[in-house]
Formats: sequence, C-alpha cells, structure tokens
Amino acid sequence: MSGTGQDLYRHAKTRIPGGTQLLSKRPEMFLPEQWPSYYSRARGVEVWDLDGNRYLDMSYNGIGACVLGAADPEVDAAVRRVIDAGSMSTLNAPEEVELADLLCEIHPWASMVRYARSGGEAMAIAVRIARARTGRDRVAFCGYHGWHDWYLAANLSEQRALDGHLLPGLAPAGVPRGLLGTALPFRYNHLEDLQAIVDTCGGELAAIVLEPIRNLQPAPGFLHGVRDAARRTGAVLVADEVSSGFRLVTGGAHLTFDFTPDIAVFAKALGNGYPIAAVLGTAEVMQAAQSSFISSTNWTERIGPAAAIATVRKHARCQVAAHLHQIGTAVQAGWRQASDSAALPIEVSGIPPLSHLAFRGDADGSLRTLFTQLMLDRGFLAGSGFYATYAHTTEHVEQYLAATKTVFGVLAESLRHGDTGRRLRGPVAHSGFHRLT
Repeated sequence: MSGTGQDLYRHAKTRIPGGTQLLSKRPEMFLPEQWPSYYSRARGVEVWDLDGNRYLDMSYNGIGACVLGAADPEVDAAVRRVIDAGSMSTLNAPEEVELADLLCEIHPWASMVRYARSGGEAMAIAVRIARARTGRDRVAFCGYHGWHDWYLAANLSEQRALDGHLLPGLAPAGVPRGLLGTALPFRYNHLEDLQAIVDTCGGELAAIVLEPIRNLQPAPGFLHGVRDAARRTGAVLVADEVSSGFRLVTGGAHLTFDFTPDIAVFAKALGNGYPIAAVLGTAEVMQAAQSSFISSTNWTERIGPAAAIATVRKHARCQVAAHLHQIGTAVQAGWRQASDSAALPIEVSGIPPLSHLAFRGDADGSLRTLFTQLMLDRGFLAGSGFYATYAHTTEHVEQYLAATKTVFGVLAESLRHGDTGRRLRGPVAHSGFHRLT
C-alpha cells in the first residue's frame, strides 16, 4: 500500500534521524509501510490524512495530550486571543501566574510552580531541583520518565535495566559514563526493591521518582511505603504525572491515593495538545531552583499557559475525568466481550482512561500488527492502547467495538490456520526502541 503519507515518511527518514520527533509516533510502532503517518487536520477524535481519508482515533489521541479531543474549541479560542495580543514579549505573560494559582488551588500541598514545554524536560527540571535541594546525586525511580541523561543513565550499568519501565531497548549512547550508578530502578508495587536501594545508599538519594499509577493499581501500603522511604532518607519525592495527570481527577492522580509528594510534574493533558509542562511543589523544595540555573526563553511564551488555563477549567467544569472513566471502562468491557466471542485470548490492563490491550501468545507482534491493519481498513486508528478523550462518544465506542468484534474473529481464524503473518501486507510492528537505517 502506498499513499502520500507513506511517500513523505520515506523521504523524512533521509532528513530526520529516526523519521519522527517522538518514538511513539513512528509508523513502525503501528503498521510499517501502511500507517498514514501524517495528518492534514484533526478535530475531536476525527483525523484526516494527506490523501483526505478520514479516521476515528481509537488509539493514543496525540499520545495522551488531547484529553479534551483535538482542536477543542474553548482551548483554541483562548490560544487565538493570546496570539492576537502577542504570544511573546520582553515582558512576562500574566497567564503564568494565573496558572500557578490554579494549579496550587487544585493541589493544596503545593505552593510554587515552574514551567517548561515538554514532559521530559520538566522531569529533568524536577530532578535538578531535587539534587540542588539535597546536595546529592543518586535517584531511585520507578516507571518511564523521558529521554534525559539522568534517566537513561540506568542503562549504563545494565543495557536492559529500563526494559521493565515501559520501553525496552533504550540505549544510553551519548550519556556520560560518569553518571554510572546514579539512576537506580525499582519495580512498581515491589517495595522490597526500593528498600534494597535504601539499605545500600539511602543517604545518597537526592530523589525518589515514580508514576503514582500507570498499568497497575497500587498495592496496599506501596505508595505510603515509598513516601516513608523518602522521609527516612531525606530524598525529595517526585510524582511523575505526565501521563497519569488529569485522567482520574482534575489534577494529579496522587490526589486520589492520599499520596502527597514534594514535587509533581505535569505535561501532556495539561495543555490539550499545546506545549506546556508544570513542575509544582512545596516552597522549601522549589526554592532550591534558585541555587541552580534553570532558564529558557520559550518557557516564557504565552500560548502554553493560556491553553493550560482553558483546559484545566473546562476539565473541572465538565467533569471530564468521569467521562474518561466511563468511555475507557466501556472499551475495556468491549474488548473482553469480543475476546470471549471469538475465543481469542487477550490481556487488558491500565486504568480505564489509559487502557492497554495485548494478545496472548503474540510473541512476534504479528497479531497486534494484523489488528491495526484490519482496523485501519475499516477507518480506525487502533492498536494496543486506547486513551480516552472528552470528545469520544458512546456512538464512537459502539462503532469501534463492532469493528473490533469482527476483526477479533479474523485474528482467531488466522491463528487456527496458522497464517497470521501471511495476512500482513508489510513488516511486523516494532514494540520498543529500534534504530532505523
């Protein structure tokens, strides 16, 4: 299959190392040589490719950024107002103070905020502040936290240390060897892993970093145990809410678990697709930012904060979190029903707003790839995950699940005949980091 998007992507790989700016948006992660690759426009959960084909996005919806749906009219209107008024100046944008007040109102434990424009750099800021606050270097972490040196340093000692933290195959090429031993991973819900780190080097920990929730519910006592470890060691406790934020509640997921960090980091859903990230925390911890140099011109532009204010206010007013739960729960139930109907074994994981699907026994990824291929034929962007948005309706879910039921039947048939791979029109999708040549 060939189209304008596929042709453009082949050219892109000669101009852009890796083809795209985000690993999770590489066509190879979905459907190599067939994925539309580029969009001409998007609104709500509708996406049009460069050839004018329309799809319903029942996949990642901007990799989790478009929590309200693409091109939300209220957020776009707020952005247009500040564009018309001037998005950059020698003076500062008042919206950054308004957003700080709003975020601290939602999170009463916090009293100060710094901004960035992406989740990875915001996490790097949080770790820098923690190191400045404590005068220590080592970081214990759980989960996926971006691309910066502080995190990838975990793979300097063991090439597969990060494989259990969402993305396998992350190579530390370019990360200074001097960071060896500074990033120490522990598994979610395995408090004994963290305790082993504390027993070995607790007095050297600058921070304990984790996602409050992703695929698993926290086991009883786990989050409180992490909090206690931070208090005992004097480490700064950092909640990475880049993915989990604004999914379970207006604000951080940690609010639903009675889990109070020293710093929380937000991005993705915060601006509904516009670049904005926030690092908020207690005054005593955040003031350490002044003893280090953390500064960037584009962190002062006006569009990001304006988009965030509009997004957060609509999220609260429209009870978006409840809608995400309803939509995600319906999708997960539909997956299971379609699985039972087709006698196709699957695994469903994740909180309902961030749902994940896996086919049991799909070691080479061919079933996942065929699922995406067949759903694309039916007008859906679909794969191994579904991130709910406020723009998703019951009708969208019903259309998607009707197609899913049919496709699951085809997948089960391919397993019985042993010809799943032969039904693919291209290579099997990647599942982690791969170098593209």
